[in-house]
Amino acid sequence: IGPLGVRIEPWGRTSVGEAEDVFREQARALVDGGVDLFILETFGDLSELLAAIRAVRAVSTLPIVAQMTTGEDGQTLDGTPPERFTPALEAAGADVIGLNCSVGPPAMLDTIETMARISSARLAAQPNAGRPRDVDGRNLYLSSPEYMASYARRFVSAGVRLVGGCCGTTPEHTRQIAAAVHAASASPAVRHAPSVSVAEPASVAAAPVPVPRTEKSSLARALASRDFVVLVDINAPRGLDLAAVAEQARRFRALGAAAINVPDYPRSGARVSALALAALIEQAGVETLLHCTCRDRTLLALQSDLVGAHAMGIRNVLLTTGSPARTGNYPEAASTYEVDAVGLINVAARLNRGQDVAGQPLGAVTRFHIGATFNPFPAEPDAEWRRLAHKVEAGAEFLVTPPVFDVNAFAPIAARLRDTGLPVLAGVALVESARHAEVISSEVVGARAPEGVLDRLRHAADQAAEASVVTSEIVEGLRTRVDGVMLTWFHGGSRTAEHQLESVRLRVHGAAAAAREGKQT
Repeated sequence: IGPLGVRIEPWGRTSVGEAEDVFREQARALVDGGVDLFILETFGDLSELLAAIRAVRAVSTLPIVAQMTTGEDGQTLDGTPPERFTPALEAAGADVIGLNCSVGPPAMLDTIETMARISSARLAAQPNAGRPRDVDGRNLYLSSPEYMASYARRFVSAGVRLVGGCCGTTPEHTRQIAAAVHAASASPAVRHAPSVSVAEPASVAAAPVPVPRTEKSSLARALASRDFVVLVDINAPRGLDLAAVAEQARRFRALGAAAINVPDYPRSGARVSALALAALIEQAGVETLLHCTCRDRTLLALQSDLVGAHAMGIRNVLLTTGSPARTGNYPEAASTYEVDAVGLINVAARLNRGQDVAGQPLGAVTRFHIGATFNPFPAEPDAEWRRLAHKVEAGAEFLVTPPVFDVNAFAPIAARLRDTGLPVLAGVALVESARHAEVISSEVVGARAPEGVLDRLRHAADQAAEASVVTSEIVEGLRTRVDGVMLTWFHGGSRTAEHQLESVRLRVHGAAAAAREGKQT
């Protein structure tokens, strides 16, 4: 039985319980079919392999061989070292534990020797026939049967009791491996009994203490104090000249923006990444909110991006699954989606606790202020609210919605969002015409403009002026229902954003001054 081929929690949507159900179904069918032995092989996720062991044990007492797959460094593809997965597999009740696939004999022998030093369990080793080589478009494994057989003897000497091969292994490889193992087993000089010794660490470092939210960023402090904040978008332009972007960010800050929102939209053309743009704006002295999506990167690549973002001073992150890649001028463009938003929030939250995805210590904690998205008008509301609960449980600290056009329809949803205890930023689209509003309403997920708003714009003598009035009304309607707004201008102009930002600032400051005056009276 191999892995499911999907990520399980905390990185994917499949729960551990669901994974166990699937493995249990397979195991029960195999027991009914009359198998004598279970081999759980090529698992890169320790949690998934442990779930498979539990599932098999629930239906059978037959022997279990449990095998991880590791890289050249001896760690699983998620970074779990043998010092962690070896005792976990032994404690789970597998009869034989070991490794298969991914690497050739030398790298696997190094890891096996590490496992033998910390465990008295029976060990298994099934390496590939060396590293594959691309020969005329085919992956060929070039290690000879003699080479594999020589390492089979070394595996036995290291304490391995089940020896074989994985990818690239032919019948001739197997014959020579078998002959080498039989010869090694018959020779007293080669027979090996593992000697196990476990050294206790001299001292156990105290678990790092996560940073309080109010100490993470200015935006985090403002939201914690329930100040009404305003964020505004800046998108990456085409090309290499980014001086104007930094200057635009400074203007937005001067007009009252609490932070600059840096989206990660799948746009065509040669543009800097959202991460690079956010770092540039931070260097200009302006705080940012970086979007980080799961669309283009694997789990480990996303972790690297987050660590890199933190090293460059970025603290506010909005973690989303992301929209699929648009092909545009690149018809071969594709999306990755190895994890989703819940998994990515779990990654950032674990980094905030000083651990990587494999549970290994970082030596320090990150200070990410973690945001999550919520669609107030989804096709399946119950599913969206369940997803929100998972995001909050994973570690989300504030919420962001798509552009809101209908404040009255949003009002009961905003009240329910308050029950999460998290600050809410409502999106506000800076439209400039009826056509602009129609495009956003039709193509942006969750942005639903009522027909009355569209009619106002269609029949206005000056659509741009009417759009500004509509936007001001939306912001005014949201001001008492959410903790801030995110001004999104999509394909509009920066002048519209500046005008609306100034208008919001004056309105909010005026309301604050009036409140202070009323208290004094």
